[in-house]
Amino acid sequence: MKDILKVLKPGLQTTVQNLGRYGYQQFGISPSGAMDSYSMQVANILVGNPKGEAVLEAALIGPEVEALSDIVIAICGGDFTPKVDGMEVSMWKSFLFRKGQVLTVGHCQRGARAYLAIGGGIDVPFVLGSKSTFLNGKFGGFEGRALQKGDVLVGNPLIRRPYKMLHPELVPQYAKEMTIRVVIGPHEDRFTEESIHRFFSEQFVVTHQANRMGYQLKGPKLEHIGGPDIISDPIPLGGIQVPASGQPIILLADRQTTGGYTRIGTVISEDIPSVAQAVPDTILHFSIVSVEEAQLLYLKRQKVLKHLQLWAAK
Repeated sequence: MKDILKVLKPGLQTTVQNLGRYGYQQFGISPSGAMDSYSMQVANILVGNPKGEAVLEAALIGPEVEALSDIVIAICGGDFTPKVDGMEVSMWKSFLFRKGQVLTVGHCQRGARAYLAIGGGIDVPFVLGSKSTFLNGKFGGFEGRALQKGDVLVGNPLIRRPYKMLHPELVPQYAKEMTIRVVIGPHEDRFTEESIHRFFSEQFVVTHQANRMGYQLKGPKLEHIGGPDIISDPIPLGGIQVPASGQPIILLADRQTTGGYTRIGTVISEDIPSVAQAVPDTILHFSIVSVEEAQLLYLKRQKVLKHLQLWAAK
């Protein structure tokens, strides 16, 4: 193993993440993992890694890092206008980051999160089968925390040529107003018909109460039938809780494992990356899709990633 990166500035919140840890929610352990799994997987594919390898996830203000070895990197996700030694570099493209050069990921211009993949991966311990950081639990990733100034990451650099660039048609566009698809339920019978109509016809705004656990939304109040409380049950990624305030909360990567509030719906897997890239004041509209439609969209996305892997391996 070699030293590959030194953190000069950590950014707002930069953590090591992969696709998360699964099978432990019954013990109260959040899955964690990349908020935007699409950008994370594409970044890995572009540098020749398995798509589930650990990457750096940066939120809103990215880190400044120095290369301690020659490495191939790719940065995907929100537009952070990254620069190497002061010169702007392309996102959604792999390139050689030479020893001694300094990468500044910068401030986000569009979207909310960027993903930095390193050819050969990041060598951190597997904790419960995953390299992902669980910040609230203080384990996984790099010492169970966000990166700090002076941290040194190690890995086994993989230099692959030719370098790869994602086709522009596959690069997501992060808008300040978006429509998010939802499978209704499981507690739709606990909301008035007017509230369900309101949820799927009016707009909601992402508030500043938005982090890796979930996004608090603000919009028209949703009325319950018989109150907001239920017997606690497992919470899926994208579950939309509605507590007594009547304001929805979209639960995300570091969500609690169970919850005792009604859920009006669940954001489909295909649209979780879009939600992950929504900054405060983003306007969300919700539309209903069936479970079958959600499954087909998920399979379509997996097919795209598989084709990208085959293309990148050439």
